[in-house]
Amino acid sequence: MVIKVFLASSSGSTAIKKKQQDVVGFLEALKVDYTQLDIACNEENRMWMRQNVPEEKKPANGIPLPPQIFNEESYCGDYETFFDAKEDNTVYSFLGLPPPPGSKEAQQADKADIVENGTHTEETNAEENLDDSTQAHVEEEEEQEEEELRQLEEEEEAEVQEEEEEDLEETQQEEEAE
Repeated sequence: MVIKVFLASSSGSTAIKKKQQDVVGFLEALKVDYTQLDIACNEENRMWMRQNVPEEKKPANGIPLPPQIFNEESYCGDYETFFDAKEDNTVYSFLGLPPPPGSKEAQQADKADIVENGTHTEETNAEENLDDSTQAHVEEEEEQEEEELRQLEEEEEAEVQEEEEEDLEETQQEEEAE
């Protein structure tokens, strides 16, 4: 399964560029196998993307903007849904991929299996056998990682919002100049 990320290499919008970089950077950090497909230089890519984004997921004007993410032919989502999946630690399920063993998403899936069918996996049993101080240390590290990730995402979100505001101001100034 190959993840396809539809991008615009020559977008004039800094907000779109930032979103594209965020998606690609995150996939690279996770070492997810993906392919970038440029819609700015390749009309076939643009048409394929537009035709395969489900109607209910298209914006009001009917033209989806990059980045758009697919798993082979299956639509995964746009930047906003990707960002939500990132926030929820569900990127692998968003992409339709199995989470790697030991990842937070795999641990969440294991916990969901336990709740669903009442059985424990070896990993869960190993976690239960940890003494209290070790368990507390592990939980503290996880909380620190989550907080750091949350802070990074907030900073990225603030930067994107600032760039969008700058783009809007530039557009307004250009319109006033005309």
